[in-house]
Amino acid sequence: MTKLIIKMLTKKHGDITSPEARLKVGNAAGTVGMICNFLLVVLKLTAGIAAGSVSIIGDAFNSISDVAASAMTLVGFRMAQKPADKHHPYGHARYEYLAGIVVTVFIFVVGANLMRSSVEKIAAPESLDFSILIFILLAISAAIKIWMTAFYSHVGKKIDSTALKAAATDSRNDVITTAAVLLGCVAEYAFKVSIDGWVGAAVALFILYSGYTTARETISPLLGEADPDLTERIRQLVLSHEKVLGIHDLLIHDYGAGKRFASAHVELSALVDPVVAHEIIDDMEHDALELMNVNLVIHYDPVSENDEEWRHAKAAVEDIVSGISDRLSIHDLRIVRDGEKSKLVFVMDVPYDMLNECGNFKWIIDEELSRRGADYATQISFDGKA
Repeated sequence: MTKLIIKMLTKKHGDITSPEARLKVGNAAGTVGMICNFLLVVLKLTAGIAAGSVSIIGDAFNSISDVAASAMTLVGFRMAQKPADKHHPYGHARYEYLAGIVVTVFIFVVGANLMRSSVEKIAAPESLDFSILIFILLAISAAIKIWMTAFYSHVGKKIDSTALKAAATDSRNDVITTAAVLLGCVAEYAFKVSIDGWVGAAVALFILYSGYTTARETISPLLGEADPDLTERIRQLVLSHEKVLGIHDLLIHDYGAGKRFASAHVELSALVDPVVAHEIIDDMEHDALELMNVNLVIHYDPVSENDEEWRHAKAAVEDIVSGISDRLSIHDLRIVRDGEKSKLVFVMDVPYDMLNECGNFKWIIDEELSRRGADYATQISFDGKA
């Protein structure tokens, strides 16, 4: 059914990741969520009030928050599709991330309220009025949420939506919540032991923990989370060109789905005609946009391959650096011949956990160059890397 819905919504657009298709799919997912969650509110409230169960009623309020979360998903998708303007030149796609954050807030609120009600029920336990009808209502609720979990998860992955992935996690939590509540009610009815409040408290703890994990996953892109897979794909794209000698300082900026920008320094031989080098760079930038939907900007670094002194100096520095640690590397080395003593200027890539040793690295390099008879001053820039 999920695949059929997606196919019907995107048949005019072809590419499901296109802005038009994403908007249609996102709107559909939000609408489906609102309808299903509203139905769940009715089912659970009916069952909870009839049974006098705080855990069932708490689960119903969880579904009320899900209705609001589905509405927020709709709003987030619509806002994310707003075109760029003079105040927001990179567009508004991050609204989708914000919608995901709002969903996590709802998760925390529900968890906190359910914990409060459960503690009250533990302090003053009441007997449940359980029946087959209530069992059926809760079983139907769990079945609906199982389908919604699969629906949100499939659609979220298809269009790479943070908001829908958060909704999938929330729906999965609801399945576990409803199942736990149902089992607790059956156990209390069968064994005459008052555990409704304890079941509610356990469910509340689970909801709060899932809220934490969902918040971490949703906020991470806003903080500039690294994407190793995309980084490697861009690296391979650039290095696949026969005239490219190297790539470094690759940075990716995520402004939301379909709004990724990247910059990189690419090394080409200084012997390559500037017009040809420009064409090569244009081709790589075009391929990144066409194949990965990434706006790539490349800075051209000419390498003096025919400079004998440069080759010897580069080999010496690389040998020294690899001797310090195989986790270190250098790039963008050049010789500045100014005054009595030439200067070696280069960038060293240093793992984040070794950045506090940069001063020591420079001292070792200077001492080893002097020992080898290479009369250079050094000017080193240190770049952190994963």
